This record gives sequence, structure tokens and C-alpha cells, in this order.
Amino acid sequence: MIFDLELYSVIAVCIFNFVCLLLLFFEERSSPARIASWALLFIILPIIGFLMYLFMGQTYYSAHKYKLKGITDEEVVAAHALDLENIEKESNEEYRTAARALHKFGAISYTDNNETKLYTLGDDKFRDLYGDLRNAKKSINMEYYIIRNDELGNELMDILTQKVKEGVKVRLLTDDVGIGKGPAKAIKKFKEAGGEFAVFHKVLYLILSPKKNNRNHRKIAVIDGEVGYCGGFNIGDEYLGKGPLGFWRDSAVRIQGCAVWGLQVRFWADWAYVTDTPIEYDGDLYPDSCADVKGNDRISIVYGGPDVSIFNPIRMQYLQMISNAKKTVYIHSPYFILDDSLMDALSLAASRGVDVRVIIPDKPDHPFVYWNNIRCSSMVMQNGVRVYKYNRGFVHSKTMVVDGEYCSVGSANFDDRSLVLNFETNAAIFSKNIGSQMDAAFMEDLTYCTEYSEDAYIDEFNHHKFKVAFSRLFGGLA
Repeated sequence: MIFDLELYSVIAVCIFNFVCLLLLFFEERSSPARIASWALLFIILPIIGFLMYLFMGQTYYSAHKYKLKGITDEEVVAAHALDLENIEKESNEEYRTAARALHKFGAISYTDNNETKLYTLGDDKFRDLYGDLRNAKKSINMEYYIIRNDELGNELMDILTQKVKEGVKVRLLTDDVGIGKGPAKAIKKFKEAGGEFAVFHKVLYLILSPKKNNRNHRKIAVIDGEVGYCGGFNIGDEYLGKGPLGFWRDSAVRIQGCAVWGLQVRFWADWAYVTDTPIEYDGDLYPDSCADVKGNDRISIVYGGPDVSIFNPIRMQYLQMISNAKKTVYIHSPYFILDDSLMDALSLAASRGVDVRVIIPDKPDHPFVYWNNIRCSSMVMQNGVRVYKYNRGFVHSKTMVVDGEYCSVGSANFDDRSLVLNFETNAAIFSKNIGSQMDAAFMEDLTYCTEYSEDAYIDEFNHHKFKVAFSRLFGGLA
């Protein structure tokens, strides 16, 4: 009888695992590598493997799950049509072609009158951001993955609480995983003052839901509908270089112009989804004053996530930029764990004679990420891509600049977590001015780097075979 019970238990577990594999094959947006990794884990650790899948890997996408995140408001749809009209009026043929492709996959707010300021240091970014927040007159909408309970995080909350007391409409959206041990007392004071606060995908409520694995990784802010920020910086002292990883290299942009509308729409759609309320515009969603900005930068705002398209718009953005490169491709990425499409694109660009260079960290901030970084680096280096390890501190920047004028600055890394699971936002910038600044910043960063080589990889592999092999085996899980 005991034997029969054990046999039935084994059979039940096998059937359960088989069902999970069927979901991976037919219902989830999983790559072959991801499917193979989970299948192997199910075989090696049947029960533990299933539990890990349930809590870490489940990404079942039903048609109705994110219906509130869909941007279907008439005003937004009309403005999206205006985007296409703006694109077709673009005099630069290459810009027009690139913008048209991005629009096809869901990019929004293509405009040609933007002023853009690039940040590579946290001190500069937070000085300007906090200054703009203090000068807000009507509304502040912020959406950040992480807000730390430290000096910078509490300063933010003090500013927001004060603006609420001054009559400014302030909404703050953060992620449940990202907020972690955030400034709870300061957030409480903010809410008591009348500030609106919401948390994305509360893990405690979603233990058995696939949505718990989809995090809001965006870092955007919109002040009075006229100034927008987008980039890789979260809110915390570590982003000023005061954390255990030391000097912090990141990127963000400050935008003035009609492209800010794209960031505002993104915030409103996420806010409506989290709070389960209809979108209610402040009247500053698409302000007439944006037309007064006399900048020359062309910008599209690109959203990525499981709510937008089977073909993730940000992956398509990256592929398009790399495929169209004629001279240079310069990339910063802390998580350089490529799928086949990106690996092929970079390899093909290098084989065409394009100068393809990538800067990655020389230290990990998450277990096994470093080993996957160097594994992917070794593969593309064989085809002519040059990879550099950043020795100055930690590089968290998620940027790409192509031919000195096609730029991407945002929150999305070069890995499946950003390109499959998480919600991300990038600014696609067409600008020789910003492009030249990004090129110059990249070249300066190279002075703090060591170029990686096949010999160096072989040496590391020989000393850490288990770590590299284990990371490679299960690199597709998330």
C-alpha cells in the first residue's frame, strides 16, 4: 500500500510537470533555451523544480490579464495616428524609415521639437530632477522600480509631501519587489498629506499567479506634463556611488517637448491598471505648451512588456538599431545575456565591418549574472565584437548609440527579464548632438575598462568551470 502511494505520487508529479511543459510550449512566450532549462530542472528535481517554476518561471499570458494596461482611450488613439502623420512629414529619410518601423511595433509620441539633456552621473541627474520637482506647479507623476530608505529616498518623499501640501497633484507608483525595504514612514506621511501612492503587482497577493514574475522595472517621471525623465537610475544613495559597489555609472535623459506626452501616457496606463480605475487626465496629458519648445531632437518612446506585443517593441528597437548600423554600435549593459536574435544581429554587424563594442561590469550584483555575461561575451567576441569590463565601479547604464546619432536610453537590459518578463521604457532618440555626447561618454568609459579576450575567458572558465556551466545551463530560466 505504501509502495502504491509512492508510485501514485511519482506519477502525479510527472503528469504535473508534463502539463507545465505543455504550457511552456503552447501558451507561454518562452524561448527554446528557457523551455529546455525548465525541462531539465523538472527531470533532475521533479518537485522542487515545479515549485521553482511556480514561483519564478510561470509567465502564462492570457488575453485578458493586462486589458486595463491597453492604451485604447480615444484621445490616445488619435494622438497615435498623429504620430504616423508626424513620421511621414519627417524630411530625413533615414529617420523616417527608422521611426516608421518603431511605430509599427508600438512606439509612441514621435516628435521633432524636443530638447534633451543626457546624464551619466547620479549627482547631476538627481540635482535636476529634484529641482524640477520642487518647481512643480500642477502635477507630478513618478514611476520607479526602487526607492531606498536612505538619504536620497527620504529626500524625495519630503519633496513630494511638501508639493502635496502646496496643492500639487502627486502620484507615486513603485514596484512591490523594488520598494522592498523602502521609506515606509516617509511614504505614510506622504499619503496622510494627500499624496496618491500605488504598488505594482503585490507579491503577497500573487503567490500562485504568474503575474508575480512580471515586475515594473520602469524609471520615469513627468512634471506638469512638460518635463520628463527616463533612464536607468532608481532612487537611492547607491546611485550616487555611495553603495557597496562603489562608483556608479548609469544613464538617463531629461526631455522637454512633445515626446513627454509618451511618458505621460505610459504612466497613466500603468496607474489605471494598478489602481483599477479609469484613466483621468489632468489636462496636462498633451499640453499645448509642448509646441513652444524649439528643440531639434526627434524622439519616440518605446514600451516593452507582456502587455504590448508578441514581438517585444524594445527587442525590435535593439534589433533595428544594430541591423541598420553602418559604422559603430556602442552598448552599455549590466546584464548582457543575449537571446539568439540579438547574438546574431551583433555578430552580423561586426562581420560587416561595423565597430561593435560592449561595456559590461567587472563584478556581479546578482548571483550568476556575471558568469552569463562573460559566456555571452565570449560567443560574440568570436565574431569580432569587442567587449570591455568596467573597472571603475559598477556600470548599470542601459544604452546603445549607433553611428553617433541613433540612441537608446532607458531601463531595458539585454536579457530575457527585460525583453520578456518585465515592463520597461526606453527613449529612442534621433540626434547627432546626443549621439556625439553618448559616443564621447563611451570613449571616456573605455579609459576605465579592460578589454576582454578569448584567452581571459578561457582562464576564467578553467578556474570557475562549475559556475560558468551552471549559469549557462540555467541561464534561460529568467
